[in-house]
Amino acid sequence: MLILGIESSCDETAAAVLRDGKTILSNCIASQIAIHKKYGGVVPELASRHHLENIVPIVNAAVSEAGIHPAEIAGVAVTQGPGLVGSLLVGINYAKALCFSLQRPLVAVNHIEGHIYSVPLHIACEEEKSRASSTDWNTLFPALALVVSGGHTSLFWIRPITSNGSRKEQYQLVGRTRDDAAGEAFDKVAKLLHLGYPGGPVIDRLAKMGNPLAVEFPIAKIRDARLDFSFSGIKTAVLRYAQAHLKNELTTICLQRQDKSFLEHLPQSIYDVIASFQRAVIESLFINTRTAVENYRSRSIMVSGGVACNSWLRSRFKQGFEKMGLPVYFPSAILSTDNAAMIAAAGYPKLVRREFADMSLNADVNLKLT
Repeated sequence: MLILGIESSCDETAAAVLRDGKTILSNCIASQIAIHKKYGGVVPELASRHHLENIVPIVNAAVSEAGIHPAEIAGVAVTQGPGLVGSLLVGINYAKALCFSLQRPLVAVNHIEGHIYSVPLHIACEEEKSRASSTDWNTLFPALALVVSGGHTSLFWIRPITSNGSRKEQYQLVGRTRDDAAGEAFDKVAKLLHLGYPGGPVIDRLAKMGNPLAVEFPIAKIRDARLDFSFSGIKTAVLRYAQAHLKNELTTICLQRQDKSFLEHLPQSIYDVIASFQRAVIESLFINTRTAVENYRSRSIMVSGGVACNSWLRSRFKQGFEKMGLPVYFPSAILSTDNAAMIAAAGYPKLVRREFADMSLNADVNLKLT
């Protein structure tokens, strides 16, 4: 069974075709990084405008790369939310038009659930490459899933349930950010230090040249003992530290930005601040997840979203939880950031269970996953 996935929740226009929800036949993405880079973040009006330009070519590219005819598609899965309303509407309206013309069912997908599904999708792809036997998912659930990206930082406890003879997942939100998402904090600190956009990849790369213990940035603790996160405080702490100690260094960086290799010749104090900031953010994510492990019976940890590409995060989680006897799973880099393959993977079980959306489907920027 073939399913087409469409993703347009933020600034990536993406389409993908999957067979049986686990074999990727195509996964095409039109990035807008170059457009938003000069603004230091995503501009919603520009994002929706470029989605309009990209949606038809990217869907056509996905169908062509998959080597199929549109009529072979059994259904279309599209991101309903959360996200930017203008961006979401482009993907939803195109998906509805496509389903109407092909007389195929429409499936609405929560973007965060798509990120969670990127983990089993990655495992299935790796097993297919190596021709290994399929993983028994009963050995992985219940699981804790951390979704950490530029727009989301949420921790879920997932357990499988049986409904009408079909298996599905039940999600319980156990922790969320109360202000900035972790990826958003990376972008804002990178902008503060004049490092460019997006901030996550550049901070991950430059942190390797710094001392993560050089500056002791605070790790937020929520007073009501919930497993929520907060990253606005550490962002402010970096700002205050820069104002007090890095004025000359930041002035030098501004003067050197015309040199394409300026990031490789920063003052050591900048590298140290970057490494210390990254360590504090990752440690916050690890501490809350470790506490959740103590409170919720879990057989595995799943980490997804754009920040899941961070090398320090991967190392910290794998080393920390393997000592506790818990396996940690990450998707590949292409499946960590926003993509349509994860949307198709999350939509496939709904398609099989005939959980269809109708033509009145609308964007929900605050769509919850519970």
